[in-house]
Amino acid sequence: MAKRGIRRKPMAEINVVPYIDVTLVLLIIFMITAPLLQTGVDVDLRQAESETVSQEQEPPVVVSIDRQGQYFIDIGGKGDEQVEARELLLLVKAKLLNSPKTRIYIRGDKEVDYGAVVTVMAALKNAGVPSVGLMTRPFLQN
Repeated sequence: MAKRGIRRKPMAEINVVPYIDVTLVLLIIFMITAPLLQTGVDVDLRQAESETVSQEQEPPVVVSIDRQGQYFIDIGGKGDEQVEARELLLLVKAKLLNSPKTRIYIRGDKEVDYGAVVTVMAALKNAGVPSVGLMTRPFLQN
């Protein structure tokens, strides 16, 4: 009966065990989902200075993007022909059906948005192009 009048002293410590449990669960979730979120376009870039493309095989297909974001295609060295994005993919697919070893290159204006080039690369990869090259202007040394 004497304990009735005695009050318990408030506890001044924070229980951190629930926080550690939540942190552990979040860590596991992020470790599992992080590899699934990494998407991109596979691009093989040379680590050395670029070389000129040899013309031993048939001419490559060159997809060009100008400053305004318009698409042009040069199939077999016939010259640039303006096309729509959907038509571009159909032409590339048709060329690859006839000759599967044809090389595909993208030439983008230096003022064009980087996202436009990546979008074309991704679309070409989805269309079945095994590898896509990027055309550059040679570096001139003074």
